[in-house]
Amino acid sequence: MQAKECSATVYNSFFMNLGLKDRVALVAASSQGIGRATAEAFAAEGCRIAMCARNEQTLQAAAEKIRKQYSVEVLAEAFDVTDAGAVSRFIAAVVKKFGSVDICVTNAGGPPAKGFLSATLEEWQRAVELNFLSTVYFTREVIPHMQRKHWGRIITLTSITTKQPVTDLVLSNAVRAAVVGLVKSLANEFGKDGILVNNVGPGFTATDRLKELASARAAASGQSEKEIFDAWAADAPVKRLGEPREVAETIVWLASERASYITGQTLLVDGGMYKGL
Repeated sequence: MQAKECSATVYNSFFMNLGLKDRVALVAASSQGIGRATAEAFAAEGCRIAMCARNEQTLQAAAEKIRKQYSVEVLAEAFDVTDAGAVSRFIAAVVKKFGSVDICVTNAGGPPAKGFLSATLEEWQRAVELNFLSTVYFTREVIPHMQRKHWGRIITLTSITTKQPVTDLVLSNAVRAAVVGLVKSLANEFGKDGILVNNVGPGFTATDRLKELASARAAASGQSEKEIFDAWAADAPVKRLGEPREVAETIVWLASERASYITGQTLLVDGGMYKGL
């Protein structure tokens, strides 16, 4: 093989390898939707997987599918991510089984579609616990393990609402913005420890969560759910909704060695729907 051909082969091999094999990837709320697609995408890269969700049956079914399809080790435990003690015990179990936590993807179901005056104080409290404090709980537990290895990736999964508020999603609009502030703060504080912290904000993505939002919009507007979905697709420059795997692949890339100089950022996976600069 000539030197030029050999150089090209090495170059291509370097950029195909994400450097994630045998890393320990924890993905919260991973029994379905984007979370499940993310766990599968990390498994496809040869990561050892830690999964959690509230529904035991759905979670274990997803975990077993990943074990069989990708031949990787999977630890799956069902609990509520708003329970700080449960999060702490889960991280301890992950470290006991795998020795560390290299990648932590925080994720939780979105708050209900509400306008400001229709949202109760209890719903505000729940949104803060579910979509902000759960991220605090996970990051507090995993950062010391990442510091010991001087390598870590924390990726929060939020929404396009961090950049562009969405009508009738005041809970998400407000609380997810707080997560971005946390991401920036963690990136600044722990970059010296080799820990990169970023946020991924999906646009309108084909998940059960989006079906719930479409149903609420349809009931309020008198339009059909199909009309709601078609309008969302038309609003994106690519003229379609996103797929969970497309968000998952972005998360995996951010966790990889190919994104080793990116931290404190919010990356939208929205088909160009965000109209700002």
